[in-house]
Amino acid sequence: MRISRLKIAKSDINNCFENLNSNVLTRAKIDRILLENRKFWRVSASTTVQKFIEFLLKETKLKIVKFKFPTRAMDRYIWGDASTFEIVASLKPDSYFTHYTAMYLHELTEQIPKTIYINYEQIPKPKGAGSLIQQRIDSAFKRPWRTTNNISSYKGYKICLLNGMFTGKLGVIETSGQNGEKIYITNIERTLIDIAVRPVYSGGIFEVLKAYRLAHSKVSINKLSAMLEKLNYIYPYHQVIGFYLEKAEKYKTSQINLMEKFDKKYDFYLTHQMKKMSYSKKWRLYFPEGL
Repeated sequence: MRISRLKIAKSDINNCFENLNSNVLTRAKIDRILLENRKFWRVSASTTVQKFIEFLLKETKLKIVKFKFPTRAMDRYIWGDASTFEIVASLKPDSYFTHYTAMYLHELTEQIPKTIYINYEQIPKPKGAGSLIQQRIDSAFKRPWRTTNNISSYKGYKICLLNGMFTGKLGVIETSGQNGEKIYITNIERTLIDIAVRPVYSGGIFEVLKAYRLAHSKVSINKLSAMLEKLNYIYPYHQVIGFYLEKAEKYKTSQINLMEKFDKKYDFYLTHQMKKMSYSKKWRLYFPEGL
């Protein structure tokens, strides 16, 4: 029986994949590997990338992971072992872990979240020319949170792909994942801003408050304040952040007062659809009774 060229070249193919700098591969990456090595492996032009992948899945330790997002499916190929964070990070180029996942990686929660949040930024857009109106703020926060449905699952986790506003990856840092692999996450200052802006992606307002308490010895409020200014949100999230800093009872007055330099022109809300509310005159902020 004739032995295929792929089987003859199997040892060389294994060596090639063993020496890659990542164990997580896309179909396009595998296609490039085949193209670059076809001549050396003496593989015929009739061997398509699909046939090559089928051979790898059957004859080597390559595995396939399928992500079924609502708008499209994404396949990733794993050579041997790879961490969940490494696999998820491969789903979008230039993406980074954020919100509850960043809280977990920075040890700002005592929980082990079962949803992984990863953000890839929108292209830059011009700022709207309109100004805030109190009535519109009130109306917006009476409605439920708008959340993404761009969610898939993997090994008991929900994988949530966020398409956040363009920031130029402000406050994004490199760190090590579960297996020492390189991953990107928001730094502590950016994380505290993000979770104040979207508590719905961060375990809720009680988890956010706890994160502010746990962060007190790690965070630079000066750095956070400067970053908030650069982000230039339309909504007055500085009122939310100031409230959390004060409520955490861990920060100096001088740190809390850094949020006072921003204007407080409007009443604002800690979260959406609150039923029984209290009001902070200092921060012009409605928050749930009992917080």
